[in-house]
Amino acid sequence: MTNSNASFYHLGIAPDMLHVLDKLKFTIPTPIQNQAIPIALQGKDIMGIAQTGTGKTLAFGIPAIQRLASDGGQALILVPTRELAQQVEMALIPLLNAFKMRSAVLIGGLKISSQITDIKRNPSVIIATPGRLNDHIYQGTIDLGRVAVVILDEADRMLDMGFEPQVNNILRCVPDKRQTMLFSATMPPDILKLATKYMELPISIEIAPSGTAAKDVSQELFIVNESTKNEVLKVLLKDYRGTVLVFTRTKIKASRVTRNIRAMGHKVAEIHSNRSMSQRNQAIEGFKRGRFRVLVATDIAARGIDISMIELVVNYDLPDEAENYIHRIGRTGRAGKEGHAVTLATPAQSHDVHKIESLLKKTLPRSMRPQFTQAEFQKSDAGPERRHGAHRFSHRPKGRPQDHGFRPGSSRSHGRRQRSNHHPRDSRGPHHHEPHQ
Repeated sequence: MTNSNASFYHLGIAPDMLHVLDKLKFTIPTPIQNQAIPIALQGKDIMGIAQTGTGKTLAFGIPAIQRLASDGGQALILVPTRELAQQVEMALIPLLNAFKMRSAVLIGGLKISSQITDIKRNPSVIIATPGRLNDHIYQGTIDLGRVAVVILDEADRMLDMGFEPQVNNILRCVPDKRQTMLFSATMPPDILKLATKYMELPISIEIAPSGTAAKDVSQELFIVNESTKNEVLKVLLKDYRGTVLVFTRTKIKASRVTRNIRAMGHKVAEIHSNRSMSQRNQAIEGFKRGRFRVLVATDIAARGIDISMIELVVNYDLPDEAENYIHRIGRTGRAGKEGHAVTLATPAQSHDVHKIESLLKKTLPRSMRPQFTQAEFQKSDAGPERRHGAHRFSHRPKGRPQDHGFRPGSSRSHGRRQRSNHHPRDSRGPHHHEPHQ
């Protein structure tokens, strides 16, 4: 490793941390690491826009752990799903072990009693989903008074899942004097409101413009009837021999598609909210190790899948929200590898496809496979307003509390919102867990 712009040496990292990175064979920082680490080491708040698979975890993990090693305190990492929480812990464990630090993962689906034991061991890093962390807050089993660094990972997805009330509650329970880092693949207005409300003059880092798809992913659109989707999937699984990740909108559809793929003779597993935590972990591990060639997942359950060699992503159903298309196809084309994403849309879904294309600022290439080119988008569905009965992206209410006059983009010079002296309550009650999907 040399002292050049292509190494960790010029980022302001302390010698002890550099020695650990050297032992772990971490030699060249990714673009998000290269930009975020020097700013984070100065203690400044950060808003980072970067896709999944770009090295975000170490971008916030290295400066957070270095700060804890130097000044003490705790780091709190909030993530949208259980799988992502476990993935973040796995990525940080080598650094934590090197500095003799403990971590605690607070997620639903596991016994809260064992998590209470972990909390009593005074972990340096707490990795949690908003629902389970709120459970601990309301039960009085955790004190966030020592938190010096707060990280919101995949913040856009966290709010998409309806966790804004829980995130607000949590941020009211941590000290006002703290460093906050927020990372997101997109930057919708709700994220800007959150940043303006709880961050101190955050510095924006943009590795790819909001709504940018992974650069190494080619895309293909099929316009087919619902009854033809299984036939298209059968052809795709024959043409592509690598690992395949299939997305459906619902857990019922995921189970049905899984049965269909198994009937085709492929080894397949499924992950969704009807599967236990153990079953989901076994499915992901089996997918990584080659026991299963195909993994069928809903959007929520798929967060945290960190596998660099997925050859093909299939959007069997369009996502509920256009932004989720970016997250889905970002599961392939990682770590410098090329990937391919196929989307299956019905003739009534031209408006939904148009929303995705507007976000991407490009047209999805239409598949030229002759056996699947007969269907076309319905002409009545071509305009910005849909005909009655056609499927639309959901704009479901996220249960947000009122803004109390707070405006996106307003100055942070007035300081952070004062923390209440009692445990916050939100309209969903203390035991709101991860949404089912």
